[in-house]
Parts: sequence; C-alpha cells; structure tokens
Amino acid sequence: MKPALLLAICVVLLGACRSQAPRHPMAPVEVSGATVRDNALLGLAPEGVGVLLTDALKATGRFEAPKEDAPREVRPWRMTLDVPFTREVLKDGDPRSFAEVGANLELERFGANHPQHYEVVGLGEAPVLEDTPAGRQAAMREALRSALRQVAESAALQLAALERNDEALVQDLKASDSRIREFALRTLAERQHPSAAPLLIERLKEASDAETVRKTMGALVEMKARVAVPVLIDLARGRDLGFVQEIVFAVGEIGGPEAEAYLYTVAQGHDAPAVQAAAQQALDTLYAVRKSPTAEARGSDHAD
Repeated sequence: MKPALLLAICVVLLGACRSQAPRHPMAPVEVSGATVRDNALLGLAPEGVGVLLTDALKATGRFEAPKEDAPREVRPWRMTLDVPFTREVLKDGDPRSFAEVGANLELERFGANHPQHYEVVGLGEAPVLEDTPAGRQAAMREALRSALRQVAESAALQLAALERNDEALVQDLKASDSRIREFALRTLAERQHPSAAPLLIERLKEASDAETVRKTMGALVEMKARVAVPVLIDLARGRDLGFVQEIVFAVGEIGGPEAEAYLYTVAQGHDAPAVQAAAQQALDTLYAVRKSPTAEARGSDHAD
C-alpha cells in the first residue's frame, strides 16, 4: 500500500473515532478573578478570554453547547476559569524574557446522584520576541492561549476518565502522560478503589507543597483509607498548629481503632489547647458516627 494512501486512511479513521467520542454539554463559560480585568499585558476583556476558552474546549472535540432536545437529566458542565497571574520572567542562560500565564479551570455538574466538582490547571509560556509593549502583549496572549489549550485538554481527559471502568483506569496508572495518570488516580480514589490508597499515601510522603498535601489528604479521607492513619500521624510531627489541627480532623474523618487511640492521646496530652480541643471534637464526632444506624454499613466499605 502506498504511504500516501495509508496516511489518508489513518486520517479518516482518526476523524471517525474522534467524531464517535461522546461530547459533553457545557454551559457558557464564566471568567472570574481580577487578573483579566484592566490587564494591559493581555489587553482582553473577560468576555474575550471566555471566547478563547470556549474555542479551546470545542477544539478538543469533546465539548459542545447543550442540545435543545436533550433529556432534562442530561445536565451541562459549568466551567469557571480563573487566571491567577500574568507575569514576565527571565530564564537562566536565555537572553530573552518569557511571558507566563496561569489558568485554573473548575468543572461542576449538579443534578446527578451527587454533585461533581473537578479542577484542572495550566501554565502557558511564550518568548517575548520584540522588546516593545506590542511585543510583550503578543507574547502574553500566546501564553494565555497555551494555558487555555492545556486546561481544555485536561478537562477532556478528566471527563474521559469518568467514562472508563476500574480495570481501564488501573491500566491508565501506567500511562506515559502524567495527566492521564493523575486523572485515573483521582477517579479511582473517588470510587474508593483499593489500588488508589497506596499511591495516594506514597504521594503524601513525597509531597513538598501544602496544596498537594491537602488534596491528597482529602482524597484519602473520602476513601476512609485507614491504612493512611499512621502516615498522617507521622506527618503531624514538627508541623505548625494549624496544620496539625487539619490532620487531627482528617484522622477523625477516616476513623478506626488507630485513629481513635491517637485522638484520645492528643486530646488528653497535647501541649497546645487548640489542638487538644480539635482532637476532642474529632473524637466526639467519631463516637457519634459509631453510634449512628449506618455506621456498620459504612465500616464495611473502609479501605483497610
């Protein structure tokens, strides 16, 4: 078969597969935050940024405007974009400056069995090719478009993960694309799949920034992963009091004998009264949950 003909067949098949992929209805995007208002570096109103994001989402082939004849139970995804910063930076060994734009996209959908909420992030950059106001603005806009493409692609990958079964998601944990691994892990944790807990615990041990630690803790709490309790207890050592209180409440939410023993010890003997009070509150909540009629049913679902 001639190479040109083979290439044409591949393009046709790729287009067919893309057209057959389910599309997600989306409400008109919202743009929030002060960074896109009166920003001379961008020179775009929030509405203009919203148009660029809408175009980027539709370009993935996975998003579309809601259909008028769609069933009422098919709810569109609400998209809210925040641009936390636009900045110009220098890089070691490069005489040029670079425009950088950060983007956070929240996806929400209501009306299903439970509300769904996800967040994806992007960081776009572009070199400043001309040392003039116009050149800087052109670079900043290119960085913005790059950031929007990233969050649009990540949004499509996140929703694609929701459509996959557990076995496929476990395989996705080995994917070369770090985003696919991340969204597979996030979805497995949401489903309380046992394979997610060890990976989350490993991430908790290695995480250096507070935001990653908090998100990982939240996922383990959602899973009621009792195997995470010893790691959380170790994590509390040497931390500031506010963070220790967060860990205390996380341990209480997970529950189990080890959590109960830890909370009792902290409530009785911690040096800081605020931490003692937090531990006692978490302990009281734990006792109340244990006495509730559904406690036994919930306990059978815990990741041990």
